[in-house]
Amino acid sequence: MSTAPKPQSLGIAGGLTKGFIRSALTPLFILAAIAAGLVALISLPREEEPQISVPLVDIHVQAPGLRAADGVKLVTEPLEVIVKGINGVEHVYSQTRDDNAMVTARFLVGTKSEDAILRVHDKLRANMNRIPLGIPEPLVIGRGIDDVAILALTLAPAPGHDATANDLTRLAREVQAEVAKVNEVGLTYIVGEAQEVIRIAPNPERLALYGVTLQQLAGKVAQANRSLNTGLLRDNGEQISLVAGQTLTAPAEIASLLLTTRDGRPVYVADVADVSFVPDSSDQIVSQITREGDTLRRTPAVTIAVAKRAGANAVIVAEEVLHRIHALEGALIPEGIEVTITRDYGETADEKANELLFHLGLATVSIIGLVFLAIGWREAIVVAIVIPVTILLTLFASWIMGYTLNRVSLFALIFSIGILVDDAIVVIENIARHWGMKDGRDRTRAAIDAVAEVGNPTIVATLTVVAALLPMLFVSGLMGPYMSPIPANASAAMIFSFFVAVIITPWLMVKIAGRADMSAHGHDDSHGGHHGGALERAYERIARPILQSKSRSWALIIGSIVLSFGSLTVLYTKDVTVKLLPFDNKSELAVMIDMAEGASVEATDRVAQDVAALVMDLPEVLNVQTHAGTAAPFNFNGLVRHYFLRQEANLGEVSINLAPKTERDRESHDIALEIREKIAAVSVPSGTSLKVVEPPPGPPVIATLLAEVYGPTPEARREAASKIRQAFEAVPFVVDVDDSFGLQPRRLRASISTDDLEFFGVQEQDVFDTIAILNGGQTVGYSHREAARHPIPLEIARPKGARVMDERFLSTPIPANVLPGARGVVELGDVIRITEERASFPIFRHNGRAAEMVTAELAGAYEAPLYGMLAV
Repeated sequence: MSTAPKPQSLGIAGGLTKGFIRSALTPLFILAAIAAGLVALISLPREEEPQISVPLVDIHVQAPGLRAADGVKLVTEPLEVIVKGINGVEHVYSQTRDDNAMVTARFLVGTKSEDAILRVHDKLRANMNRIPLGIPEPLVIGRGIDDVAILALTLAPAPGHDATANDLTRLAREVQAEVAKVNEVGLTYIVGEAQEVIRIAPNPERLALYGVTLQQLAGKVAQANRSLNTGLLRDNGEQISLVAGQTLTAPAEIASLLLTTRDGRPVYVADVADVSFVPDSSDQIVSQITREGDTLRRTPAVTIAVAKRAGANAVIVAEEVLHRIHALEGALIPEGIEVTITRDYGETADEKANELLFHLGLATVSIIGLVFLAIGWREAIVVAIVIPVTILLTLFASWIMGYTLNRVSLFALIFSIGILVDDAIVVIENIARHWGMKDGRDRTRAAIDAVAEVGNPTIVATLTVVAALLPMLFVSGLMGPYMSPIPANASAAMIFSFFVAVIITPWLMVKIAGRADMSAHGHDDSHGGHHGGALERAYERIARPILQSKSRSWALIIGSIVLSFGSLTVLYTKDVTVKLLPFDNKSELAVMIDMAEGASVEATDRVAQDVAALVMDLPEVLNVQTHAGTAAPFNFNGLVRHYFLRQEANLGEVSINLAPKTERDRESHDIALEIREKIAAVSVPSGTSLKVVEPPPGPPVIATLLAEVYGPTPEARREAASKIRQAFEAVPFVVDVDDSFGLQPRRLRASISTDDLEFFGVQEQDVFDTIAILNGGQTVGYSHREAARHPIPLEIARPKGARVMDERFLSTPIPANVLPGARGVVELGDVIRITEERASFPIFRHNGRAAEMVTAELAGAYEAPLYGMLAV
C-alpha cells in the first residue's frame, strides 16, 4: 500500500472539485448544459460562410460633357474628400470615365450596412454646395452581405414548349411577389428582365417630308397620354369625380393621333413613325443551356434571386421559399415553364453543417475509443459524457456571441476537440492513479487531491492555448472576422473544458468508477513507478537510455533542431507547396467575359455561347446560364469585386452549375482547371479576356495577385502596368491576367455650330433633344394596364439596328425660325458637324491617388499568392 500524499493547498481546481463532487447541483449542471447546447444547435442559423458585414457604398454621378480628367478634378476629388471624412471609412476607390464617375466607400469590417449608407447620405447632404453647377445629384447605392442571394430560381420553357423573355418576365414578377411574402425573405430581384415597350420609331425621311419635328411628336404623345382627376361634380344629389384625359393602351391609338396638317391633309403619327409593341427592348441577353439528348438546347431564361434578412437561418428561409414555389407549380406557374434551382445556399449550408457535425462526432468517437483502450471502459464512458457537454456549451456560447453555424465555426470545434479533451483526460488519469494508490483515503478525498495536484498545470495549459488562439481575433482586413470563429469558439471550448474537467469529471468518476478496482493505475514502488501496461514499458525502453545519458540527451536535442530546420527545405525546393486555405468543393463556377469597350451585346452573347458549348462537354456540368449585358446573381465574391455593376453591353458572364459533389468524382477546382484549358481555344476579338472564377476558399479579394501602379502621369502608369502585365503573363501558373485600362475606345462627337444656330434661328436645346431621341430614345409616358405589375413605357426611339450615323440621321428636321416664307424646320446636318475622336482611358484612384491595376489568378502547379509574387 502506498503512503498518503502530504496535505496540500487545493487551489482553484481542487476547491471547485471539493464544492461540486458531492453536490446535487452537478447533475443539474450537466442537464442544463446539454439542454442549452441543444437549443443553440437548433437555433443557430446555418450558413455556408461566416456572415461578415463589409459595407460597400457606391456613389454614382453623371457628369455630362466632362472628359475623365476634368471629371476627376470637378467631381471625383471633391467626393473623395467628403467620403474620406466619414467615420468608419477604411478605403475610398473611384473610377472616372468620360461623362460619369463612381466613388466607392469601403467601411471597416463589422460596420452595419444601414449605418454606413446613412452616414454617406448625411455627409453628402451636408456638402451639396460643393457639387459643381450642372452636375446632377449623386445616386447612393449601398450593398452588404445580406444582399447576397441564398437562392436563385431560373425560369425557362420546358422541353417541347416555347416562351419568350417577355412571357418569363411577367411570370417572374408574379412569382417574385409571392416569394416576398415568405418570412425572413430579404432583397429579391430579377436578372434577365425583358423590358416591353410601345415604341414610336420615327422615320427621318417622312419627318422631313411632312415638316414634323421630334419635339412635336414627343409633345403630342405625352399630352394625349395624360389622365388626371379634376375634382368633384354633383349629379342627382351625389358627388362624383371628373377624370379628364385618357391612357393610351394600344399602338393603334397612338398611330391615329393627329400631329398637324400638310397642304390641307391631316398628318398622323403613323405617317411619320412606325408604332409597335416591342416585347423586349433591353440591352441584355440571358439564356439557359441544357442537354436534350445528344444536342444542346438554348432557351431564354429569367432568374429570380432571393436574399434573406440579417440573422435569419438560410436553411429555413430556402426551404420555405422552395415550398412556396412547389405550391405555385401547376397554378401560377404553368406546366410549360420549368423552375431550375441554380443556387441553393440553404441546402449547401445544411449539407456542410451536417458533414462537419458528423466529423465532429467521428472525432469524439475516436477519442472515446482511444481512452477505452488506454485507460478503461469506465473512463471512456466519462469521456463520452464530458466531450459532448463541452461541445454543447461551446455551441451555446457561440450562439450568445452572435456567430452562426458554418464551416469555419465547426472547423474550430473539430480543431479544438483534440486539446479540449486533454484537461478531462489528465484529471481522469490522475484520479485513477490516486485511487490505485490505496493509501487509506476515501475515493472522494482522493479525487479532490488528484484534481488539486494537476489543477495549476491544467489552468496554465488552458490559458496558454487561449493566449495562442486569441491573437487571431485581431487580424485586420477580411481575414480576421472571417476566421474569428476559430479563436472565439476554440477559446470558449478550452475554458469550458477546464470547468467541465474539474467540476463534472470528478463527479462522474465517483458515480461511474467509484467502486472499480484501480490497482493497475497505482504506483509500483518496487520499480519506482506505477503500472502502465505495455505502452508504459515501450516508452520506458525508449526514454530511459536517453534520460540516463547526457550525450544521448544532447544528441536528441540537436537532432530535433536539425530535423526541424531541415524540414523547412522542402518549402524552398517546392517538394511541398504551401496554401493557406484549400479549395472547397463547390457546385458553382463562372466564366467572366470582358470584351473591348464598344462591343455589342450580340457580340458578347456569341462569345458566351461558344464558352457554354465547350463547358457543356464536361459530364459534371448540369446546366449553364449565359448573361450578356447584365450580371448574374452575385455571391460574396461578387459583392467584394462589384460584379453586380457589370451591366455594359461588352461584359458577360457564364454561370456554370455542377452536379452535387456526391455524384461526381472530381472536385470543382479540378473542373475549373479543365474549363480554363478548354476556353483558351475560343476565338475571341482583340481585347477580350476570359476569366474562370471559383468561389474562394476564404474571404474574397479583388484578385489573388494585384499590382497597383502609382506614378506622376497616366502615360507612365500605363507603361509600367503594361510591363508588369507582360511579367505576369510570362509565368506559366499565373493566369487570367488583366489590367484596369484596356483599349482606348473611339467615339463620335456632334459639334454644334453656333453661327448656324443663329443663322437658322435654331435653339441649341432642340438640337440636343433631337440627337438624344434619335440615338438613345426618350420615354414620354407610360401605358398602365390592369393586373400588370409594371407600366409599359411609351418610347420614342429608333430600333437598335437603325441607330447608325448616316444621311437619314443628318436629314432629321429640327424646329427653326428661318427666313420668311420658308418652312419652320431645318435639317439636323445643317447645324452640326460629325468628327471621330478617342475616348479617355478610365481613371482609377485608391485613397486619393491615381493608380493603374494589373490583376491575375494562380492555377496549376502553384496556387498560393506567395509563389506568384516570388515568380514575378
